[in-house]
Amino acid sequence: MKSVQVFAPATVANVVCGYDILGFAVDAPGDEVTMRLTSTPGIRISKITGDDGRLPLDPAKNTVSASVQHYLNALGQPSLGIDIELHKKMPIGSGLGSSSASTVAGLFAINTLLDNPLTTMDLVPFAMKGEELACGHGHADNVAPALLGGFVLIRSYEPLDIIKLPFPEDMCVAIVYPEVDVPTRDARQIIRSKVQLKDAVTQWGNVAGLVSGLFMKDYALIGRSMVDVLVEPARSILIPDFYQLRELALAQGGIGFGISGSGPSVFALTKDPETAKRITNTLQQHLQKIGIRSLSFVSSVNQQGPVVIG
Repeated sequence: MKSVQVFAPATVANVVCGYDILGFAVDAPGDEVTMRLTSTPGIRISKITGDDGRLPLDPAKNTVSASVQHYLNALGQPSLGIDIELHKKMPIGSGLGSSSASTVAGLFAINTLLDNPLTTMDLVPFAMKGEELACGHGHADNVAPALLGGFVLIRSYEPLDIIKLPFPEDMCVAIVYPEVDVPTRDARQIIRSKVQLKDAVTQWGNVAGLVSGLFMKDYALIGRSMVDVLVEPARSILIPDFYQLRELALAQGGIGFGISGSGPSVFALTKDPETAKRITNTLQQHLQKIGIRSLSFVSSVNQQGPVVIG
């Protein structure tokens, strides 16, 4: 195989109470990478579309090429000739794992071109290198679900221990992206570095409740566990009318509501696509009233992760 085209899904990281340790993949949106083996040594990014010129073509500065280079170094083929086209199909800086989707698509593509010498799980550390370049912190709550599909728990970072979680098969997600700027680095900087023990206990209980709810497929337990007393209070101030949006989403039948990743996208879990569509319509109407444009997505939980599409 000399060329391959790969789609990788967007993700919802944190899932409210699971800061840096929980995430899930969605069917839409996502990013695409076309990759070719070439006779010229080294990695070249020949084209990027859908980014309005915001992403670097320099292979050392782009998350896709940088993570692929780490992969090639590990396999002892650092000078392999690679041509990359990146096609952004989702908004940058949306809190939906834009950089991780691109990175995952690139890693899955190179692994496919080389006849899959590594497992998909083995690719996670290389994808984390891309996240480190993108936002200064090599977390896995976006890249792991983008690679593995479904809901993912990062039990430990040192050593890395990633667990796929079950979830209700009919679960859907409503996502609304208010078109305001919330850079990931800035969103991380406003988080408290120290927390009170009572708040930590509350958070531990909610994380345990959410994981238990997913295993038991208990929507009521999932919903009442989606409470964050550590990170959301700080990050919510960056999202216009966040608490009004939450009230509207829950009133329209949402199971739980929160910030996707570092924001500004918000999401609600639902039992069916009709409810999810009703929620996105309601939230977009509210944002329009306060003069904010938005995009929306209604999706099932993606169970496949990246796929070859050409």
